[in-house]
Amino acid sequence: MNKKRPILLPKHERMLQQVGEQFKLARLRRKLSAEQISERADIGTSTLWRIEKGDPGVAMGNYFQVLTALGLNKDILELASDDELGRKIQDAGLISKKGSKEKKGGLVK
Repeated sequence: MNKKRPILLPKHERMLQQVGEQFKLARLRRKLSAEQISERADIGTSTLWRIEKGDPGVAMGNYFQVLTALGLNKDILELASDDELGRKIQDAGLISKKGSKEKKGGLVK
């Protein structure tokens, strides 16, 4: 089976590398070896090293397994939680819908 590696913009690659570095720092702060985390996360050490380098080809589930092994599994809930653009789009739609209902209902003079 030939797996395709995701193609990312350079700035997105750097962001993923930063995430990998944060995983590594969390492991080192806990004074845990790569072998210990790999065992607890039920992944190979090579997969952990790829995560710590920010490899975009590693499955999201493996990232979650490592978060869990580090005791940081709730951090996954922070992904996309502050959707500022989505809220603006939603609010703009609500405002325009509200305005059109007022006009149709005869509320606007």
